[in-house]
Amino acid sequence: MNAEPTAPSPETTTSAADPAAEKPEDHLVTTLHSLALPDGALDYTATTGTVVLTEEPEGEEYGRGAAYAELFSVSYVAQGTDAGERPVVFAFNGGPGASTVWLHLGLLGPRRVDSGDAGAPAAPPHRLLDNPETILKDADLVVVDAMTTGYSRPAPGQKPGRHHGLAEDRDLITAFVIDWLTRHQRWTSPLYLAGESYGTTRASAVAAHLMDRFYVAVAGIALISPVLDFGTIRFHAGNDRPYLHYLPTYAAIAHAHGKHSGRMLQDVVDEAEAFAEQEYPALLAAGLRLAPEQKQEAAARIGALIGVDPHWVERADLRIEHMAYLAELLREQGLVTGRIDGRFTAPAGDGNAPRMETDPSIDQLAPAYTATINQYLRGELEFTSDVVYEIMSGRVHPWSYKDFENRSVEVASDLSRLLRKSPHTKLLVSHGYHDAATPFHASEHVLAQLAIPRQDYSERIRIEYYEAGHMMYCHEPSRLALSQHLSEFVTGTEPDAVPQDGEGAAAQ
Repeated sequence: MNAEPTAPSPETTTSAADPAAEKPEDHLVTTLHSLALPDGALDYTATTGTVVLTEEPEGEEYGRGAAYAELFSVSYVAQGTDAGERPVVFAFNGGPGASTVWLHLGLLGPRRVDSGDAGAPAAPPHRLLDNPETILKDADLVVVDAMTTGYSRPAPGQKPGRHHGLAEDRDLITAFVIDWLTRHQRWTSPLYLAGESYGTTRASAVAAHLMDRFYVAVAGIALISPVLDFGTIRFHAGNDRPYLHYLPTYAAIAHAHGKHSGRMLQDVVDEAEAFAEQEYPALLAAGLRLAPEQKQEAAARIGALIGVDPHWVERADLRIEHMAYLAELLREQGLVTGRIDGRFTAPAGDGNAPRMETDPSIDQLAPAYTATINQYLRGELEFTSDVVYEIMSGRVHPWSYKDFENRSVEVASDLSRLLRKSPHTKLLVSHGYHDAATPFHASEHVLAQLAIPRQDYSERIRIEYYEAGHMMYCHEPSRLALSQHLSEFVTGTEPDAVPQDGEGAAAQ
């Protein structure tokens, strides 16, 4: 998930006055389950709860570990397999501030939420379904929540804010991976990371840090709805890149709402990408040098592509910010359009609002995830806690990017370095055409600029597209296709053909 930043809240600390609280302990519950698959039953254990992470102090007192974090995770391990050779997938969402409930119950786990989709979100009572497409059939799965999300919290006496930053979060998740491999004696298992949204930023940073610091090479990274360079998606004065990269997404969303009647989605996207890469940069660069008639012509072209009034585009100086676009596209119908998934809509609270006030895609999907994760953890996985399971937490803000002062926040350099160092690491990159949080064209651009050999780009990076949004797995054909792509990625099998007749996820 890609959470909008919220106002910072004061840091809180857990009192260490109680002597018992000074020595936190793991709180883990293991349960046995079975999932019916077409080729037979898959028996597995689920180990749920918090583990205490310790750190060596600075200075000369080596080896005297002090507890600093209690991270929550669910580890799914198949029974009757060769654990030493079976892959392990570590998965997390992003935000920052999002728990991993989305990938956990939406795509990867052996149980999945019935969330509904655009135009038909699920109504209560919400329910879980068996997930025969789970990645658990091919690899063991560990879903972990970052600090202050889910049930993850600092150790007693520690401050959560020390983990609220790109480098700090990277180090924390890296420590968790190292700890898990050691506890479970899985050092020889092929290691995969799967992240969504800011989770792709995290996955790239963690994978590079594992290699740089510990010489642990990941076999692969699944980047779902990636953001690898924030300069490609953050709108601010003097930065025209987001306007270019968002335009193809706007065109795809316009298509979803009937603005390109009779045309195939792929044709619309191809036209928008060609314009964004060839003509649009020159138009924006011209600025005040652009003649009035040239500006009007450009506004008409853009308006036709993205489904809005050309006069509105002209008044915006040809620069369309995403929250403004999502408020404008269906304004005449009294609707706002989803950011996480542009196929979703909701009534506008203020028909004249310059920006969308809330995201209907999150609003309509999150209740099903909230209800089912709380029921699932306590009921089927038998884990209880006195704290609230934080589905989406604003308490992680402000999020620190202190290592990127005066430059764009990016992990493309981490990915490049990792791919140069580790010749066996591969990437699976998954884009939703209707994702207005992390637009696909921005990711395409960053991947094409990686500092790696051309041959590595073509042979080690697989890029897939889905006719849905950020959480493309709420769209059933996309969920099935992405699950298949992940299975092929982890098992190293050749890609299967995806249907191209509207029944599959490939956009036409």
